[in-house]
Amino acid sequence: MTYRVRVVVDRGAEADLLRLYDFMLERAQYLEDLEVAHRALDVIQSAIAHSLAMTPFLFRRAPTGGPLRRELVIPFGSAGFVVQYEVASPSLVVVLAVRHQREQEWN
Repeated sequence: MTYRVRVVVDRGAEADLLRLYDFMLERAQYLEDLEVAHRALDVIQSAIAHSLAMTPFLFRRAPTGGPLRRELVIPFGSAGFVVQYEVASPSLVVVLAVRHQREQEWN
């Protein structure tokens, strides 16, 4: 039996993805850096679409927000990204925010 939930990305999380992507593009000095930015976005989107849809309770609890608010850590390069999400119902996961691991904690 396959367990799969619907994953919705909140507007704030969409804005975070664009901000992170723009930041990586602005820092790009070489053509390879542009590829890294594209790959990073692909890795994040793939993890959101697949990992959260299949195993939303597998990942660590967020420090605030109760037992249904969780964080998915996505390794990438020397650091990675953190996706904060909430299991809204047995059939729905809502992605709330995305940040780079070296950014400040959630606002």
